[in-house]
Amino acid sequence: MSRYSIVERLTKQKLDIMSAKHSLTDDVKKAEQKHTSMKDIVDDECDRILASANVDVEELKRKTEGYEVTAKNLKERQSDKEKMYDEKIKVIDEALDKIEEISKIQGQ
Repeated sequence: MSRYSIVERLTKQKLDIMSAKHSLTDDVKKAEQKHTSMKDIVDDECDRILASANVDVEELKRKTEGYEVTAKNLKERQSDKEKMYDEKIKVIDEALDKIEEISKIQGQ
């Protein structure tokens, strides 16, 4: 396997990891938005339910709490995952540096 294909593969892997890391923030934002949206829906439904009594308010609140827990869990795990991705990027960068160093030595 040539150095160029190794560099290409490592660079692609680095970009994939960076993309996955970036998507963590998007996942947290989406979960928080779902929580906010669901909370708004629950608030509106609670007002309507008082008049109609046809919807189970407790079930809606449990769903809202579920979204909140999901958003909170994603946010708590975000830092750990970012650290893991940073470590992977660091290892790839080190490998790329070593390849560059070998190339320079062989080029002399």
